[in-house]
Amino acid sequence: MSKALRAVAAAGLFVVGGLVAVMGPASPAGADTQICDTYGSTTIGGRYVVMNNNWGNSATQCINVTGTGFSISQINANKPTNGAPASYPAIYVGCHYSNCSPGTNLPMQISAISTAQTSITYNFVSGATYDAAYDIWLDPTPKTNGVNATEIMIWFNRQGSIQPVGSRVGTATVAGKSWEVWQGNNGGNDVVSYVSPSAMTSWSFDVKNFITDVISRGKATSSWYLTSIQAGFEPWIGGQGLAVTAFSASINGGGGGGGGGGGGGTAGCTATYRTINSWQGGFQGEVTVRNSGTAAISGWSTTWSGGSATIQSLWNGRVTSSSPVTVRNETYNGSLGASASTTYGFTANGTAPSSVSCTTA
Repeated sequence: MSKALRAVAAAGLFVVGGLVAVMGPASPAGADTQICDTYGSTTIGGRYVVMNNNWGNSATQCINVTGTGFSISQINANKPTNGAPASYPAIYVGCHYSNCSPGTNLPMQISAISTAQTSITYNFVSGATYDAAYDIWLDPTPKTNGVNATEIMIWFNRQGSIQPVGSRVGTATVAGKSWEVWQGNNGGNDVVSYVSPSAMTSWSFDVKNFITDVISRGKATSSWYLTSIQAGFEPWIGGQGLAVTAFSASINGGGGGGGGGGGGGTAGCTATYRTINSWQGGFQGEVTVRNSGTAAISGWSTTWSGGSATIQSLWNGRVTSSSPVTVRNETYNGSLGASASTTYGFTANGTAPSSVSCTTA
């Protein structure tokens, strides 16, 4: 979603965390790194991205990034509470507008996830209007850029006269706790929000419990993908001192149910090649990798036979050998549930392969 579209979608009581692109890859943070760039980001712990994401506010916002989280060190937010928030500074694992956290295994198909354990500790302040928002993003495809189809928001705390997207549809018990449940659409994606009746400063839980509840509401299926898990704040007025002091997330494959296998199922994959375009001395092609087994797989590798191709560019995969050409998955598309598939594309000189084989990795 573009910034302009998001501004239009914000008319009314809309709360949409972290939709605006983080510009460029994140670089590792040192101790107490200050970020004041509108979409500036950095990495911590070799696993997570911290982003300033001051998408809705023209005034300067700065965050102080530590080895375990961040705090808002400067903010000049004063937004109407019947509109969109000023920003969404957050820490995340997974992929957000093409900026993927180091070594992430997201996107991962929901059916392939056994557990998605996470832990968060917040520091709240008084005198400000904000929500402490934990975002979970889902999409029908293993999408790494742009807006996803469904956003799950968990409100650990809210201060001031603000409310989630849409309307209150009832209550639910998820992960052993009671929540107000809100549903709506912000003009770009569906939003299901779970609002705590009282402030929660810390919690450890399994994200998959919320995903399962959202599936039961018809806002996703088990064949969809979890693309990122994010934790931060949506401030409207003030907010200096708000902090995520600790964050962790671990998404584990090997799940069952839905489109995925599990337990003692068999593992296997197939690869199918097709030519997209060709020209004198070269061509563009695409390979579809499909899980042909009954158990989820966590990685794959394809080997080309025949032809005389020399790859010039490739996306959604990594070349590990040039003779024969061997391509394996990226971190975000290696996990496939039973019958699930992914594709990689390329341009090459020479002639196309006569066949492509696949092995699980």
